[in-house]
Parts: sequence; structure tokens; C-alpha cells
Amino acid sequence: MRIGELARRTGVSERSLRYYEQQGLLVAERTPGGQREYPEQAVDRVIRIQELFAAGLHSKKIAQLLPCMRDADGGPSAVATPRLVADLVAERDRIDRMITELVNSRDVLDDVINAAAQSRG
Repeated sequence: MRIGELARRTGVSERSLRYYEQQGLLVAERTPGGQREYPEQAVDRVIRIQELFAAGLHSKKIAQLLPCMRDADGGPSAVATPRLVADLVAERDRIDRMITELVNSRDVLDDVINAAAQSRG
């Protein structure tokens, strides 16, 4: 499929897809005319990349992680190194800390909202 179709099917801009290719996250074949051609599996790959970016991982870490994942189901592969696993545990711990901080912030906002509502009422 061409880059425009991949962009439409994944909701990711063509510019981002070119960036993913630059970073080694996505591979495209080239037609004789130089246009990018992506395999069907690229849809799952792009969705997985987006999920990893949303989790706060940077492109270098994603490039290390992608070979350790199966695109179709997102499950683990046997090629994860102990170092990569340790790095991913650290990333998960960072995300857990962020979740805790966000929940605390939400609780503070709830307290302010409740206090403001009671003072009005």
C-alpha cells in the first residue's frame, strides 16, 4: 500500500510515517518510480508505534523494542535481551509514577471543586 493509504488507515500523518522510516521503526519498499510501498503488516506496526509513543517511550527505545514484539498481536517475542527487559521495567515504573501523580492531582482538583461547590450552595 502507498503512504497515503497507510496514513488514512492508521490516522497517522504521512510526515510521521516518513519519520518512522527515518528512525528505523518502519520499512518501506520503493517502486521503480521511488514511491514508498508498505506491506499490510505496516498497519499493525504503526499502531504499535503510536501506542509506545503514547506511553512516553522515545524513538530510540521503540526501535530497540519493536523486534521483541509481534505486530499482529503485540505479544512478546523471544529476542528481548535482559538489558532491554530491565529498561522496559524502568519505563513501566516511570509510567506507574506518572499515574500516581496524575491521580493525586485529580484528587486535589476534586477537593477544590467540592469546596467551591459547597461554598456556593
